[in-house]
Amino acid sequence: MASNEYITGLDIGTTKISAIIAEIEDGTMPKIVGVGTVPSHGLRKGVVVNLEKTVESIEAAVLKAEKMAGVNINQVYVGIAGDHIRSYNGRGVVAVAGDDNEITEDDIRRAIDAAKAVVIPIDREIIHVIPQEFTVDEQKGIRDPLGMSGVRLETEVHIVTGAITSAQNIYRSVARAGVQVKDLVLEPLASSYSVLSEDEKELGVVVVDMGGGTTDIAMFFEGCIRKTCVVALGGDNVTNDIAHCLRTPIEQAEMIKIQHGVAHYSLMDNKDDTIEIAGIGGRPPRRVAIELLTDIVQPRMEEILRLTLTEIKKSEYSNLMTTGVVLTGGASLLRGTIELAEEIFDMPVKLGIPQGFTGLIDLVKNPIYATGIGLVIYANRNRYELEGILNSDDPGPFELILNRMKRWFS
Repeated sequence: MASNEYITGLDIGTTKISAIIAEIEDGTMPKIVGVGTVPSHGLRKGVVVNLEKTVESIEAAVLKAEKMAGVNINQVYVGIAGDHIRSYNGRGVVAVAGDDNEITEDDIRRAIDAAKAVVIPIDREIIHVIPQEFTVDEQKGIRDPLGMSGVRLETEVHIVTGAITSAQNIYRSVARAGVQVKDLVLEPLASSYSVLSEDEKELGVVVVDMGGGTTDIAMFFEGCIRKTCVVALGGDNVTNDIAHCLRTPIEQAEMIKIQHGVAHYSLMDNKDDTIEIAGIGGRPPRRVAIELLTDIVQPRMEEILRLTLTEIKKSEYSNLMTTGVVLTGGASLLRGTIELAEEIFDMPVKLGIPQGFTGLIDLVKNPIYATGIGLVIYANRNRYELEGILNSDDPGPFELILNRMKRWFS
């Protein structure tokens, strides 16, 4: 089959890097045919801190996915996150240009251009400009005004920006790994494609992607994204707390967290039970009570969730999240996280499991793959609108990725 019949999502996370290859056929859901997941080395809180190690991890993940799928890939859709991400809402107004007052695509583009014509620091660049809704004359709440009649077109958009250097380093890491970046996509936006239904987006929902280095938040209402933000804490902070408090290696602490960690005291099997802890530097192992482990894990998880709630409350839409919260990402799998989140958020909480695909369902139907699957679904739905960036007559791929407007109409 031709290479353009495949779409690859590349989730570059703090703790793991996942490459997911999907076979695409018009009119059907993406069919996952290859998955490659390796530990991530070279990133901290979603930002590249060691280029060579990041390149090696990307190469290994892509190679594993290619071997499983039996195809070679040359383009990927890459997720971007990190505490350098900033977002805000903008508004633009233009006069309809046509003599017959019919709104055209050019009018819509001009309105969106007006909305994103804001002053941003020179070290930042726009990643997404996502239209939320349009107003034609005095008629509000219009999703797609194309073809309507009016003299004044107004739009509200959600603008996502990132640090130029952070995005450049991600692009360079992928390029040096032998594949080309087709598009950069904000990770919580990508995750929403795989774990949220249209009804949830319409009624109001928060998706909280709990990764290793950061916790990414996206709020939806009336079918549109309303707020995105990042909490610079994640599952790695829990692991580090365990390692320092119990004086055990990081690898052992991660294993203890997965096997015995509980985020809510009510779910402890027996507080008097003990677990064996490996020593550091040849020191003998020792046993500690499960209750002590929970005393370490729950406060940190509570801190992460309370900081998340603080960010949600900053939005004017916080009281409109009727559906509640969808937790996804690897850290959301820690036992007791859903129960703890329900107490803190005081709203319904569920675990977000990727949906909307066929193929290797048993292998990837897991919150840790929410972003990777979401990248594939995002690319599949938008592949006719996303412009090619690898034409030699055009500016460089990085410049086009960051400046290209995302046409995201419901």
